[in-house]
Amino acid sequence: MSTDLRLAGAATGCWLTALACLFCPARAGWAVGLGALVLAACWARIPVRALRPTRWVVVAALIGVACGAVATAARVGERDSEPLAGLAAAHRTVRLGLQIADDPRLGRPTAGRSPTIIVPARLTWLHAPDGTQVELGARVLILASDRGWLGLLPGQRVETTGRLSPPDGGDLRAAIVSVTDAPARVGAAPLVQRAAGTLRAGLQRACRPLPAEPGGLLPGLVVGDTSRLDQQLADDFRATGLTHLTAVSGANLAIVIGLVLVLARWCRATPKVAALVCVLALIGFVILVRPSPSVLRAAAMGGLALVALALGRPRAVLPSLATGVLVLVVTDPELAVDAGFALSVLATGGLVLLAPRWSEALQARGWPAFAADAVCVPAAAQAACAPVIAAISGGVSLTTVPANLLAGPAVAPATVLGILAAVLSPLLPGVAGFTAWVAAWPARWLVMIAHHGAAVPDGVLPWPGGTFGGLLLGGLLAVLVVAFQRPVVRRLVLVGAVAGVLGAVPVRLLAGGWPPPGWIVVACDVGQGDALAVAVGGHDAVVVDTGPQADPVDRCLRDLGVRRVPLLIISHFHVDHIGGLDGVLRRRRVDRLLAPPFAEPAGGSRAVLDRGIATLDAPAGTALTVGAVGLTVLGPARAVTGTRSDVNNNSLVVAVTVAGVRLLLTGDAETEEQESLLTAPLRADVLKVAHHGSAYQDPAFLDAVAPRIALVSVGAGNDYGHPSPVVLARLARGGARVVRTDEQGDVAVVRDAAGHLAVVAAR
Repeated sequence: MSTDLRLAGAATGCWLTALACLFCPARAGWAVGLGALVLAACWARIPVRALRPTRWVVVAALIGVACGAVATAARVGERDSEPLAGLAAAHRTVRLGLQIADDPRLGRPTAGRSPTIIVPARLTWLHAPDGTQVELGARVLILASDRGWLGLLPGQRVETTGRLSPPDGGDLRAAIVSVTDAPARVGAAPLVQRAAGTLRAGLQRACRPLPAEPGGLLPGLVVGDTSRLDQQLADDFRATGLTHLTAVSGANLAIVIGLVLVLARWCRATPKVAALVCVLALIGFVILVRPSPSVLRAAAMGGLALVALALGRPRAVLPSLATGVLVLVVTDPELAVDAGFALSVLATGGLVLLAPRWSEALQARGWPAFAADAVCVPAAAQAACAPVIAAISGGVSLTTVPANLLAGPAVAPATVLGILAAVLSPLLPGVAGFTAWVAAWPARWLVMIAHHGAAVPDGVLPWPGGTFGGLLLGGLLAVLVVAFQRPVVRRLVLVGAVAGVLGAVPVRLLAGGWPPPGWIVVACDVGQGDALAVAVGGHDAVVVDTGPQADPVDRCLRDLGVRRVPLLIISHFHVDHIGGLDGVLRRRRVDRLLAPPFAEPAGGSRAVLDRGIATLDAPAGTALTVGAVGLTVLGPARAVTGTRSDVNNNSLVVAVTVAGVRLLLTGDAETEEQESLLTAPLRADVLKVAHHGSAYQDPAFLDAVAPRIALVSVGAGNDYGHPSPVVLARLARGGARVVRTDEQGDVAVVRDAAGHLAVVAAR
């Protein structure tokens, strides 16, 4: 039986067992490993000659199962060892010593909260509550608020005081440590890490004068440093299937090692010397870019290939891939649940198993070799990765293959020039800056591809997410790959694809897509929070609240084509209404801000009011005009105190008139504020139901509004019981059509030429 299949079987068994044992007690891992070894021994002794090929594949897989089970059991035992597990379960605050494992990075900021600094580390000791010092070697994750953590390098030792928490299920880290103070440094990082940190910082300095998008992309492309990558650009890279360019992987490693190998051969180095130089370059590159899962996979494969080169025994790629997976998953079983590692392995497998055959088939039909390879390489990688991507994202991208095809020629020059700029930065910063400027031109090309690819209508087709969606797409692709070997099937698929396009394009052009024509207000699906957009005309909209996070509201406004916000209304300062402020401000100009007079909670109000947006003073009764949109502030008519939630009961309540339709936007006003507004003109065609449809609604208030359409902005599966079935039933009995963002996604209210109102849901 070939070595390829035996190694692949062992690697697969190791991977799947590590994946399963992550959620099992340590004893289960040891039992699985012992049982697999016994089965392997028994199966290997079966004297049936006809079963010999299959037998050795099974033996290899069972040995892989044993290795994965034992390695995972050992890590689970380390995680669950005392006293650390008990201290974490009790959320105790302790003094501890740490060794930094990777570069600290900033989490995504939200309004009202400073960005959390995330630091992977190894816990070396801690002071137990009884005063004794316990020596440890467990992996932990630091969540810090002090920016003093940002300057740390891998390998550096620090001391701090933090609050322990248990990890989530399937996480092999021993604890999550929440820290508020700056670290006390007790040692310098190793020399090689300091050198790598100097080069990474030098590349960032060289890129600083460049335009924001290519300047932020280049460090991510070269060394995986995405700290300055524009969030909009990152979203567009994700939509077009180019995210792998900002996560250093085998392609980057191949470019660097290939360049070093060419130089070594140009200097007439022997195979052993060339291999040694390439190994040193490989080690240096891994240290520079940090050992992410995709880099580890590529480094393991590259190291095996270089050893084979030194020994004069070339090896096939598949054994190298299988051996790399086997070694890495046994060394770190947590890679079994790392999506980046899975995608890296699958992409390489697609390039090894599918791309050559597809390329040969196209060349047999008269395609030039370079054209066949250019098409088949991204197509094979995408076919292999598509099931995992669909399971994670719930969508299938149609722009990935053409986007990667166009991006390919720019990756190598940008990578080589970027590394050269990093190497030159400590000694010749001026030359490094010029080199980075040259490297920015291929980076600009990648930026343009990402933006245009993300703008393609229906570029991402919806697909079931989760395990079911991934398995469904994987099975469908497997059937198509096998069936495509028959000419009849190829013709049928081609005819079906052409017919689908010819049928869908006219409908797409006639329907107009999203947003629907004539929309006047859209309730954005931002989860458990509020965010609405009122059409002003052109690319302008009044935005009311921002939801809890930046990305959902930014996505909603981008889908609506909103580029300018002449007025931003914040109903109150709870995080589910202000947390997405950065998303509204992302590439948009916000002219004025209307905020409530009740400036609580203080952290939320500071996060909004300190952003430098011109603030309006608009007490109850104030009338405003924004383009063709008229607004009247109805409440709070007076300050409300002593209620269940004073912040909610001092929400801005605004009546809006647009295109002859009256909207009533109520924030989170509860019963007390609603009662205080009963003397105001409340009648409206559209009601944004207060507080996500909670039970705290005044029936007289709902009757006075008597809406034709009731919008409920609410998150699916929330813990608050929103919306209240009693409130929804009362609205329905009053003649309102009730629509919910948790069930229908973004919801638009539209008005046709005859003045009729309708609701269009994005889903």
